[in-house]
Parts: sequence; C-alpha cells; structure tokens
Amino acid sequence: MTFHTSSFPYNIIAGPCSAESEEQVMQTASELHNIGIRCFRAGLWKPRTRPGGFEGVGEKGIPWMLRVQKELSMEIATEVATPEHVFKALDAGIRILWVGARTTSSPFAIEEIAKAFRSTNLSSEVTMMVKNPVNPDINLWIGALMRFHDAGLNKLVAIHRGFSTYGVSSYRNPPHWQIPLELKKQYPDIQILVDPSHITGRSELVSSVCQLALDMQFDGLIVETHIDPQSALSDSRQQVSPKELDYILKHLYLPASKSHSAEGLLISDRAGIDQIDEQIIELLAERQRICMHIGEIKRKNQMPVVQPERFESSLKKRRTMGERYRLSPAYIEELWNIIHEESIKAQKDENH
Repeated sequence: MTFHTSSFPYNIIAGPCSAESEEQVMQTASELHNIGIRCFRAGLWKPRTRPGGFEGVGEKGIPWMLRVQKELSMEIATEVATPEHVFKALDAGIRILWVGARTTSSPFAIEEIAKAFRSTNLSSEVTMMVKNPVNPDINLWIGALMRFHDAGLNKLVAIHRGFSTYGVSSYRNPPHWQIPLELKKQYPDIQILVDPSHITGRSELVSSVCQLALDMQFDGLIVETHIDPQSALSDSRQQVSPKELDYILKHLYLPASKSHSAEGLLISDRAGIDQIDEQIIELLAERQRICMHIGEIKRKNQMPVVQPERFESSLKKRRTMGERYRLSPAYIEELWNIIHEESIKAQKDENH
C-alpha cells in the first residue's frame, strides 16, 4: 500500500474544536490568516462521549466555513463520522476531511464511510485525515487507512492525538510515541500530523508537545485554536487563542536534519522512556490510594497492618514475573521492598 501524500502542503492546521457561530468562525479564521495559517479546521458534527453536551451546529455551519474559504482564501477541514456527513461536506465543496478517534476505533463505521466515498466520483479530490483510534492499537489505525485507500482515497494523512487511559495522567491522552513512530516506519511515505491539543488536554502544555513533535520529525501540527478559549462550548481547557498560537509557532525550532541520526533516534527513545516514567509515577500514586483505602478497612476491623505471609506471597509472584521479562530477582526484591515500605506507611497514616 502506497500513500500519495507529498502534495499535502499544510503542515500547520488550526481552528476551533467546534464551529459555534458565524462570528466566532470568521473572527478566529481571520486572526489565524493574519499569522500565516492557510488551513482552517472546525468541527460541525461533534460526537460526544455522553449525550446532553454540545454536539455541534451541523450543516448550519457549512456556509460559515465556505465564507472562510472564499473571503480569506483558506482551505477548510471538518470531521465526518457518518456517510451523511460525507455527502453534505462534499456537496458543499469541502475537500479536506478527517475521522475522529472514536470512528477509527470501529471498522464498521470506517467501512460505511468508505462506501460513501465509493459512491461518489470525488475520492481523488479529497484529502482524508485519519486520527489514531482511542485505544493504542496500531492495526486499527492501519486498517482504517487501508479501507480508505481501497475506496480510492490516495491522499491520506494520519493524525496522532494520543490514546485514552484510565486513572490519573499528566496528559489527557498519553501519546505512546512508539505507535506513530512504528506507523512511520512501516509506511514512510505517509504524513503524520500531531494533535497536541488532544494529547495534552491543557493549553499550557500545547507548546512543549508541539516542539517534541518537531524534534521527533513528524510532519506537522493540527492545533485547536479559539478566539476566546474560556468561552468555548467544547474542549475549552485545551484550546489556545490565535495570539497564543502565534507565540508558540514563533518559538518552535526545526531539527537540524530530517535524517534519522543517532541524536534523532535518541530523541524518540528518550520520549518513550519519559512516557514510561510518567506512567510508573501515576501507577504508584494509584497504588498508594488503594493502600490508604485498605488501611481504613484494617483500622475499622482491628486488623494488623503488616501481614508477612501476604508480602512473601506477593514478592514470590513478582520475582517469577520479573524473570519472565529478564529482570533480575535482586532488582525486583529491592524495588518491592521499597514499594512495600511505602505501602505500610500509607496504611498507617490516619490523617490522609
């Protein structure tokens, strides 16, 4: 499978999570145009996890997008999640579309959208951007790209927006950089844009992920940008203003070389280590929370905090598991003694 993506010229795409009003769309697009952005994104149909939230203005917003295209000479992009969305967008003349993480996670949904393209004669005109699935499964991501490719869509772009996780995390959607890097390794011709807004979930972290994306030699960025982020009807926490985006872009720097030098390889590996370290800290914090709850149960039932047989049984299991992963028993034992000691402290703490 070969992707013909070299003609896709937009390495920075920006715009609000959702089109909310004609004034909001035009004002945001105008300010983005003034700082040099030439591709404007906005969601018209917004599938939400739970009902009751703002789910977009729908086709009502199409004329607003067309004004951006006509008056500012900007390309326009929007999300599609059903065949009906595809037909309405194509009929309006929108030629850059994307599917979101939830849609990519469902081969049935992707196939229905691909069939919609097959029924038109416009596939060759469309650039289709495919976000990674919600869960860290590269095969689902590749499968979605393949289904669109088989439907005649050769101008395909992948968007890395991170992966959902359960529990505490410093990012809304931890990036698991090894997955988009593996996609690039398997399909070196495909362009991959990074979505720092959905990865971080926090506007103050967007800049650092933008730089990391460039350091790791991805092809561009798609950044949620709103004229007044605090008043946004969806994803207000992760959006930046056009002024903030301008500042971010002016302070980014490109790597000296696009070649996979030793330093470039170190950047990706170190990013992987940083991600794992964050996960370790988050899991240790979650473990301590559970230990505190166990301590409450033991106090209420006058049970001893230290139960040696439980520790010995747990340590034996961890040694065996460590050996399967080629970790020395001494390493596991030293680590587990530290973890167990902190667990005892947490269970004894009556003031947490």
